[in-house]
Amino acid sequence: MLRLLVGLFLALAAFVGARAQAQNLPTAIATFAGGCFWCVEADFDKVDGVVSTISGYAGGTVANPTYEAVGRGGTGHTEAVEIVYDPAKVTYEKLLDVFWHNHDPLAKNRQFCDRGDQYRPAIFYHNEEQRRLAEQTKAMHQARFKQPIQTEIVKAGPFYKAEEYHQDYYVKNPIRYQFYRFNCGRDARLEELWGKKP
Repeated sequence: MLRLLVGLFLALAAFVGARAQAQNLPTAIATFAGGCFWCVEADFDKVDGVVSTISGYAGGTVANPTYEAVGRGGTGHTEAVEIVYDPAKVTYEKLLDVFWHNHDPLAKNRQFCDRGDQYRPAIFYHNEEQRRLAEQTKAMHQARFKQPIQTEIVKAGPFYKAEEYHQDYYVKNPIRYQFYRFNCGRDARLEELWGKKP
């Protein structure tokens, strides 16, 4: 009987330990700017292994910028999305592939119908491995185009979360979001650049 109780106790301890470990799995962060953050967020939320996405502002010099300030220009920020992902389920290389195929790398200081440096495309790397992979994929894609790729690769600095109404905008306002995305010509230009999605 004592052996049975000890065995049950050990099994229970192993189960509880495994659950605690599963809940504390390490995650990683990727940060991309590909034009309107509503669209970038929507594209990455579909990727298996992405834990969360946050729309915000990156690459600027002004602390705690607002949407209005970034939109006016002069803050140096671009609309960006911070992606928390599970490296056991999705690689950074896969996230880079999703990013490249969901923005216009040939556009400088704009994306689709949006103009200004607040829409410039960028990869904000968080470590040297991310930088290496970003540079590698940029060179690979450059071979596809005659025009130079304009997408910046820069070290990640402070990321400022955008106002709450921007978060999950495509879920909260699906009709407005689809209207904006279509009228902006985003998917038509992506197909022109990369071909039809499988």
